Amino acid sequence: MRNDGKSAFRRPMVIAMGLLVSVAVVLAGPAAAVPPPPPNPSDGEIANAGAQVDSGVAEVGTLINQVASVDQQLQQLDGEVARKREEVNKALVDLQDARDAADAAAAAVVASQQELADAGTRVGQARRNFDQFAAQAYTRPAAESMVVYLAAATPAAALDQAQLLSLVSKNQQQVLEGLRRAQIDQGNKNSSAREAKSVADAAAAAAEQKKIDAENAVAAAKAELDKQTVQRDNLLRQRQDAQGRLDFARQNVAGLQGQRDAYLSWEQQRRAEEAAVRAAAAAAAARANGDQNARDRASQLGAGQRPHIQLENMPPNRQTSPRPALPPIGGSAAVETVVDRAMSQLGVIYAWGGGDANGPTQGISDGGGAADAHGDYEKVGFDCSGLMIYAFAGIGVPLPHYSGYQYNAGTRVPLDQRARGDMLFWGANASQHVALYLGDGQMIEAPESGSVVRVSPVREAGIMPYAVRIVS
Repeated sequence: MRNDGKSAFRRPMVIAMGLLVSVAVVLAGPAAAVPPPPPNPSDGEIANAGAQVDSGVAEVGTLINQVASVDQQLQQLDGEVARKREEVNKALVDLQDARDAADAAAAAVVASQQELADAGTRVGQARRNFDQFAAQAYTRPAAESMVVYLAAATPAAALDQAQLLSLVSKNQQQVLEGLRRAQIDQGNKNSSAREAKSVADAAAAAAEQKKIDAENAVAAAKAELDKQTVQRDNLLRQRQDAQGRLDFARQNVAGLQGQRDAYLSWEQQRRAEEAAVRAAAAAAAARANGDQNARDRASQLGAGQRPHIQLENMPPNRQTSPRPALPPIGGSAAVETVVDRAMSQLGVIYAWGGGDANGPTQGISDGGGAADAHGDYEKVGFDCSGLMIYAFAGIGVPLPHYSGYQYNAGTRVPLDQRARGDMLFWGANASQHVALYLGDGQMIEAPESGSVVRVSPVREAGIMPYAVRIVS
């Protein structure tokens, strides 16, 4: 059985400890719940992210410089290709001119050969005419011959005729010599034409080679241009990839810094809310401790009841000097008395089986379960239903130490009509848990082994469809 003196000593200590314990909760009433903590990246993570940004900036900068260098090379190669293409055009023009010159030289050779042949024909014909003339003049005079035409009756006339014949013969000889010289000149011209054709053919062959060389140069320059273009495209892709990594790194830094800012904001809100909760708990404890009537009601309820942890069949505790019974109270004042008494226990340790009308009590063993694993049987505190007993004892309402029975202790109201001071339940037939509703989606509870009395957002999962109202 529990030692009452020891428990009486422990209760104020537990209450004081509860007021000092920092819990991540919010005030009942208009205040909103502190959300779960956001991620809080470490300084190292932020520094590493910043280093990645610096690395990304350097990488992108290097690639930008490389792309710019290759772009400059491409511009030079473009100019080189254009120049070499124009050299091909020049080579084509020179080749065409050389071919035209070779064709003209070949035509000149053909013409000079024809003229040379014609001159030879004329010389041969002149020689034949001269020979025929001479033969006719000296061997076969005829009526129509020159001899007959020049014949004279006197010697003087004959001499004149002979001189005239010699003159004609001389003229014929001069004509023949002229034709021969013309033939020689034409032969020289033909030789010159053949030499010019040879030069023109050589020039055409050289122009053809220059064209081939120019085309090869264009192909080589184009190949180099294509190679540089591929390199540039690769660099552009690398730059794009690096830019993507840089953008991601910057976003990561911004995200981590945003998370840090959000965490700091949350931490500030949490501390403010914890300070408010501690202040509210202290105020509630002060009001609860100052409410002698509530303490008397609780004391009267506790008198004559066997402690919850008393397993032996022994008579219940009796007050040695009974006080006059105080009637239960109702209305908003009763609700606030219940809330104050519950809030005054914030931070008190959870102890399975603990808590009665007068405050926290020693827990009990659950036969090797979770409560024993946390040493609840050695702790002085509350379990969920024990906290409700303590809270409602202040208004003179006794409750059994079992959430399933407490579900039947008052008036059931639909869950969407719950109000401050109502009890909320979880599990089949309310067998798992009970908490006191504070309003605005908040409740106070003794949640589980290893935890403390705290204010929490109402958990909708598994909640019973009705709240239980004790105070109307």
